[in-house]
Amino acid sequence: MINQAQNSPNLVALPQWGLIFVEGADAASFLQNQLSNSVLGLNRTFSPQIAYKHESVRLVGYCSPKGRLLASAWLALFPSNENADDRFALFISKDIAASTAKRLSMFVLRSKVKVIDASAEWNVSARYGRDLGLTDLKLESHQVGLRLPDVLYKDQIHARVLIAQQNDSNTINLSEDSTQWDYLEVISAIPRIVLATQEQFVPQMINFESVAGVDFKKGCYPGQEIVARSQYRGVIKRRLQLAHTNKDALNSQSIAAGTELFHSNDPNQPAGMVVLSSPSAEDPDRIGFQLECKLEALENGEIHLGSIDGPVLKMDLLPYPLIEI
Repeated sequence: MINQAQNSPNLVALPQWGLIFVEGADAASFLQNQLSNSVLGLNRTFSPQIAYKHESVRLVGYCSPKGRLLASAWLALFPSNENADDRFALFISKDIAASTAKRLSMFVLRSKVKVIDASAEWNVSARYGRDLGLTDLKLESHQVGLRLPDVLYKDQIHARVLIAQQNDSNTINLSEDSTQWDYLEVISAIPRIVLATQEQFVPQMINFESVAGVDFKKGCYPGQEIVARSQYRGVIKRRLQLAHTNKDALNSQSIAAGTELFHSNDPNQPAGMVVLSSPSAEDPDRIGFQLECKLEALENGEIHLGSIDGPVLKMDLLPYPLIEI
């Protein structure tokens, strides 16, 4: 069970999240050759400690040879004990966990590595709350967890921790309503690839390099040349943006990831798509969006959700500066 903090943090089940373990003597070098971010030198984290900050937690992307993101994940290093081989955990969207693990396994060859989709055997949950200190965030010995970047919402800092434990482990009752966690993820403006958005984006199209998901100094990985060329030749004309609309404006319009966007000045072709979306539990009439869209679509006119007749989306500010390309 998770240790309770005095300020009663929220505990919520995340059935939409899965877990992949990559373990073995060659696990670090294997992942270094597959992912967009460097994993070498990552600090080892042992329960009940939580992996925290860039030294212990990395946002990573897994690209196709064409430089399109097949997956994104939060990665940390959780060996079973101090003498054990490396064991990396990738917290990933559950709907792409199996296919991602299968694809990674294809490249193991003779390396001393096992790639395991543990999504059926391990439950992923989350803990979040306002102004939580690290001393409030201890886990039990059978759990592994990593802390995501904090989110500023309504002038308060919200800490966020992803937690995984085996299905047969002792647990406590978790809320099944992840609405506010999902909304905090949306307004963090840190993207997460799901099945509907696989192979849709070069990393920079969804600000992946601006949220420390790409290391341009590391060695090769699938799609690396295209990602680097996009960075240094300035060919990215699309970016991730935040937006919102009111629930009443939606009618029956889908807000799901992959829903296309249309611009009032160019109604015949999509101007982008939804990356993630969620209503706010504290303000249920407000629906928040991460959008990938053309930069020129932001200059004038209106962006509509789903069709040219769909609801107008109101643009919001990003919580971080973009790395200029």
